[in-house]
Amino acid sequence: MRTSLAATAALLLCLFAPAARADSVYPMLMSIGPVAVQVGTTAELEVSGRYDFQGAYKVFVTGTGVTGVTVAPAADAPKSSAKPTGKRAAASKIKVRFTAAADALPGVREVRVATPHGVSTVGQLVVVTDPVIREAANNDTMKTAQPVTLPATLCGAFEKAEDVDVYKFKAAAGQAFTFHVRAQRLEDKIHDLQEHADPIVTLRNTAGTVLAVNDNFFFADPLLSYKFATAGEYYLEIRDVRYDGNADWQYCIEATDRPFVTNVHPMQITPGVAARVELVGFNLPADPHATLTLPADTPDGPCWAVATLPDGRKTNPVPVVACRLPAVLEAAGDNDTAAKAQAIPVPAGVSGKIAAEGDVDCYALEAKAGEKFAFEVVARGHQSAIDPFIRILNDKGVRLVENDDYRDRFTHADSRIETWTAPSSGRFVVEVRDAHFRGGPAFVYFLKVTRPVPSFVLELDTDKTLLTPGTTAVIFARVTRKNGFDGEVQLAIDGLPPGVTAKCGRVLAAGRDGCILLTAAADAKLAAANVRVTGTAADLAPVVAVVAGSATTPVTTAATAKLTATAQPLQEIYMPGGGRYHYPVETHAVSVGDPRDIRAVKLSTTDVVLKPGESKRIEVTIERAAGFKQNVTLDTVYQHLGSIWGDSLPPGVTIDEKASLTTLSGGAVKAHITLKAAPDAKPVEKQQIAIMAHVSINFVMKFTYCGEPVYVTVTKP
Repeated sequence: MRTSLAATAALLLCLFAPAARADSVYPMLMSIGPVAVQVGTTAELEVSGRYDFQGAYKVFVTGTGVTGVTVAPAADAPKSSAKPTGKRAAASKIKVRFTAAADALPGVREVRVATPHGVSTVGQLVVVTDPVIREAANNDTMKTAQPVTLPATLCGAFEKAEDVDVYKFKAAAGQAFTFHVRAQRLEDKIHDLQEHADPIVTLRNTAGTVLAVNDNFFFADPLLSYKFATAGEYYLEIRDVRYDGNADWQYCIEATDRPFVTNVHPMQITPGVAARVELVGFNLPADPHATLTLPADTPDGPCWAVATLPDGRKTNPVPVVACRLPAVLEAAGDNDTAAKAQAIPVPAGVSGKIAAEGDVDCYALEAKAGEKFAFEVVARGHQSAIDPFIRILNDKGVRLVENDDYRDRFTHADSRIETWTAPSSGRFVVEVRDAHFRGGPAFVYFLKVTRPVPSFVLELDTDKTLLTPGTTAVIFARVTRKNGFDGEVQLAIDGLPPGVTAKCGRVLAAGRDGCILLTAAADAKLAAANVRVTGTAADLAPVVAVVAGSATTPVTTAATAKLTATAQPLQEIYMPGGGRYHYPVETHAVSVGDPRDIRAVKLSTTDVVLKPGESKRIEVTIERAAGFKQNVTLDTVYQHLGSIWGDSLPPGVTIDEKASLTTLSGGAVKAHITLKAAPDAKPVEKQQIAIMAHVSINFVMKFTYCGEPVYVTVTKP
């Protein structure tokens, strides 16, 4: 793998070399303003970003009930991209007309825009219930406060340093309003927004006296609820807590006098079965209960749903967990110690609540020596107030294992113990508490207790693949193996746009990355589509099937031993200081755009056979667009500053640095890569890899072109 100082220096030289031209950029969405659209309405919003949105022809919105079409500049119907379209005036802002159906589920949706330069990075849009009021030009003081009528959704931005936005409204005596702010949470998926807003809201009377203030409620976003003792005019002020500003720091304040629900108990909802839940939140009715039904086909996992109050009104969307395991509700009474632990079956879904400060919930299960279990808490990551901490204790209350924040590629606020083996037969206890011993009505949680089975998780290094007519691009998929699974994973993809074909590789049993290479036909038209990448493996180890909540005899038939997973797309994030990070998003988009800086990457061979200790050279020729002389770097490993993000080479096969030429500068078009097998490299047959040609966009991001798939075979010694 190319992690040497020389390689890093070559990369930096490539990144900062002057460019005669550079079309190898893609639109980076920075904000949507205003950032909300009301259900049952259509609104023209401004999408702002970096690089070029000119010619935008398609808008993607996740979920159902919300659509978008470009308004300005006018978008022509997609046409052939086989020839260069010539120079265009760059557009960093466009208008998009969003329409939200009357029955669209309120909440946050992902948005991206397809252009001739490719699909954009992801932005977020809020679907709201009440009318949207846009911030006025000058509302920075109480004297110039913007008059608004509530309930409403107030949308604006901290567009400059020391910006303070003030809204004036009337409230009746005894009326209660809840002000729910979304700002910081809307910025997590913004690819190039390196600093985020930290909003704070303050409520004042006409004398300027502070009546209430809130900073952090949902992570950095505030929520404030207040009941007004007297009728009159009041002022709501919002600003960044540091008095910083950025035109892309958009906010959305849902101001309502209706019940506002933050959580429900129990959290577990069995799809297709009506459930009665206790509401947690503000301005709730005297009977704080509602009914909730998830569609029968709802997949298991955290989701959002609307509950129905006794008077027929609907709540705002509430966080629940769809789960088909036997449901267990925390029993009334004391279960604070191992001796008083509530007995539960395995598997089970347990809904509980840390009801007061210092509360600890204990659940007991019976286990045989060597029996394996898995424990997962859903709470803080799904809007609960609890920062969960779990421990496994023996029957005497002695700690055996514990977990606070579960870590994989990311650090999660929730807790998980993926595999625990009972050291002996007997009674064991699962203890759940808040990490800081806090508690209250909003400290609800869902505890999933199962027996682990072999499985794997699949992640995609990026959320988009950008093609041009006649070119090839790569998607890297990474496998994380769990609970003893150690087999190969075959990749597959569906939903490709017209004119695009795929060659799907595999993740070797001894590796963690595989790749899919996509090729656009020479006459492919402008097109974009969301795709789905899956992985399939044959796990030959015994698999425990679960039927009606009880474990059956282990089986090894092909039908039950087949493992599949749908890949989680990850959007790359440009971190301050030049780091590269990721954030999970809902979709991976593939697009065909106009011809770019590189028109083709041609290889001397696509079939490399290596004996252990042997080297083979691949000649690489790139076809440059007229006038493009910027440096281009070659690689088989997707990496940044020594961190490896995609490497489908067989174990023991690397690039021979001394025998390779991987930087094409000054308009050069020919280079070569030499692959070398270590003397102890294990046999592999036709492992698919990608020969990549990178054109830098900035210090972190690059546009990647590829040659045809290369198949590497390592023979037996």
